[in-house]
Amino acid sequence: MLKSNFSNQKLEAGTDEAGRGCLAGPVVAAAVILPLDFKHDLLNDSKQLTKKQRELLRPIIEKEALAYGVASVYQGKIDKINILNASILAMHKSIDKLKIAPDFIIVDGNRFKNYQSIPHQTIVKGDSKYLSIAAASVLAKTYRDEYMEHIHLDFPDYNWKKNKGYPTKEHRNAIRAVGISLHHRKSFRLLPEQLKLDL
Repeated sequence: MLKSNFSNQKLEAGTDEAGRGCLAGPVVAAAVILPLDFKHDLLNDSKQLTKKQRELLRPIIEKEALAYGVASVYQGKIDKINILNASILAMHKSIDKLKIAPDFIIVDGNRFKNYQSIPHQTIVKGDSKYLSIAAASVLAKTYRDEYMEHIHLDFPDYNWKKNKGYPTKEHRNAIRAVGISLHHRKSFRLLPEQLKLDL
């Protein structure tokens, strides 16, 4: 059973990101402040849910949340500042979009940087422990998947509508066959053989 609150502060925001391990596309983060009495039997870490369940939950979260924000950091910036900093930046940007300032922030994972003067706590596997982080994980994942399905239309070779930019065998074979696109993260090891030199 997921818990509704960590800090005992009424306005506690949960934040999480999606797309950190992808070879292409943005890292997308969401921040969500839920009412203390929010309950939904289906809500869990987005990775434990089916696409259909995530899509069912998204409008419920958006309607019931006291506030939510979603933000993206794109591949060019990821290549400049690295994926960890880009993930934290996306979370900060999603908190910027909250129409109510939170009194406390809970963060999925173990790394974060201070956001203004608001206290925070990182929580490993927080998306399977706290409702607000689980809600943020659902929003981040659905918004990112939607974006990848959209850019798939211009770059069908990589089949992003299916793999969402993750390093599947099919995605890597497409990079071998047609090269990289403007959406690929050039600082990532796009192919395993990148480190091998033909001497």
